[in-house]
Amino acid sequence: MRLLLAPLIAAGLVAATSPGTRVVVALPPGIVGDASGRLLLFAVPATAKNADSDAVDVDSDGVSVAAQDVAGFGPAGSVTMDTQAIAFPESFAALKGEYRVQAVLDRDASYNYGGRGPGDLASKVVTVRFPLASVPVIPLDHALPPEAGPFDVAGLPPVAAEQITASRPHLHDERIASRLLTRFHGSSQSVAAWVLTPPGYDPRSRTTYPTVYTAGGFGTTHKLDGQTLSKQWHLMETGVIPPMIWVALDFATPTGTTEFADSANNGPWGRALIDEVIPTLERRYRMDARPSGRFLTGHSSGGWFALWTIVHYPALFGGSWPTSPDPSDFHDFIGVDLYAPGANMYHDAAGAPRPLERDDGEVRETIEQHVRMETVLGREGGQFRAFDWVFSPRRADGSPAFLFDRRTGAIDPKVAAYWHDHYDISHRIEADWPRLRTDLDGKIHLTVGAADSYYLDGSVHRLEAAVHRVGGRADFTYVPKATHSMTQVYARDGDRNALWKDMTHAMVAIARATPEADNSPRSEANFAGHVRPETEPDRTLNQNRR
Repeated sequence: MRLLLAPLIAAGLVAATSPGTRVVVALPPGIVGDASGRLLLFAVPATAKNADSDAVDVDSDGVSVAAQDVAGFGPAGSVTMDTQAIAFPESFAALKGEYRVQAVLDRDASYNYGGRGPGDLASKVVTVRFPLASVPVIPLDHALPPEAGPFDVAGLPPVAAEQITASRPHLHDERIASRLLTRFHGSSQSVAAWVLTPPGYDPRSRTTYPTVYTAGGFGTTHKLDGQTLSKQWHLMETGVIPPMIWVALDFATPTGTTEFADSANNGPWGRALIDEVIPTLERRYRMDARPSGRFLTGHSSGGWFALWTIVHYPALFGGSWPTSPDPSDFHDFIGVDLYAPGANMYHDAAGAPRPLERDDGEVRETIEQHVRMETVLGREGGQFRAFDWVFSPRRADGSPAFLFDRRTGAIDPKVAAYWHDHYDISHRIEADWPRLRTDLDGKIHLTVGAADSYYLDGSVHRLEAAVHRVGGRADFTYVPKATHSMTQVYARDGDRNALWKDMTHAMVAIARATPEADNSPRSEANFAGHVRPETEPDRTLNQNRR
């Protein structure tokens, strides 16, 4: 226990126990035999908007959260929780007045990525007055039910429900076994994907279709990926976009998203995509299995995937249409220059808090606030820790190095240098342009909101400048007044599907402009000859696993 608490003491998250901050969370008989996990206690002022809801969560107005890891509830069936030990934004000792409170046991350490889910235990929302005059007892009275299937439309808006139901016969749930990831992790691994076939698709026909590989934003799941593709079905069925095959790739793990980048911590996800997933799908479906018939797109973290993949494997794809990608030039990582001497994630050189999210010019959340909440919700899976899992070197204990100190915000220059050398896309383009020019020039078509909610347009401007410095060609579009919302980024002149139309018609034009050659599905052998980056991913992984 002493080893467990040491990092929290260093982070200023542990204080001496106060009798007025203890809460007992009970596990009544009949719910489960016993349970372990991350115990979370949420509290919002009783006067807050939606305080009468049947759930209190991280997005509730004025929420406070306390946490404690529990190995079990023991013979007494209860755990005494000190709400000032690990808490956000501060100890519950600071709360005054009536609060609506709910306890949740996160049993699979997934809260930081997807929130509460199937099998987690929760209490009813109860009213508690702070400061506490006595120790309240809050029972966990129910387990969250199993997740509904991807085609369950209960509770969805009628239009969305209709589209999901219509797409169902054309969506195919794939699991591609990965020997590369299995070897890295030492246990059986596979990559999940949904394949959407277009109207008129006949697996026995010789007709092939251009194929779009896409990934969602942070927080997406395999289920959500399938539901999202129902929009593409609707657009194809109504003739808004041309018939194509769409592949929604699942890159979510317990540690966050992998972005299909080879990583010292997550493993060779990029190689698994190129050497295993795509060749397997091209054998199973009537895909235009030529570089001119393969395309990439994605939004937010999925936008970074689409950008990284085209830069890393440019000879294998006909083009990439990333939107609002995660930072691609780490001189502007959500407004922070990671390479500046004395760089700090929480405060600028003048000591002012660094913003994370804005809306209509107003700061909604700072980086420090977000990270502190993330630290309370769990050790892994949150957005900033996920960046460490993808970009950072591996430490001696097998975990990824932290880019910055979670207490002070101070950036580790050695970790930042590793990020620069391995994952800064602007740096890769400038350093490797003589090798990349032939296959990459003209293939990047990037769109971002000029008022992106997370300031991602700043990094895009730097990426554009890097492309211009090497004399490269790429399309960069900044949508006036648009935030991080896909609805705003994809719209033009009142047409919410404008960017979908632009990109898909451009993709089909590229595929049709290429003379027909061997248009049969490719095998792993066809992929084996592609040019790999000068810095071989295997070498990086081996160096960091020794």
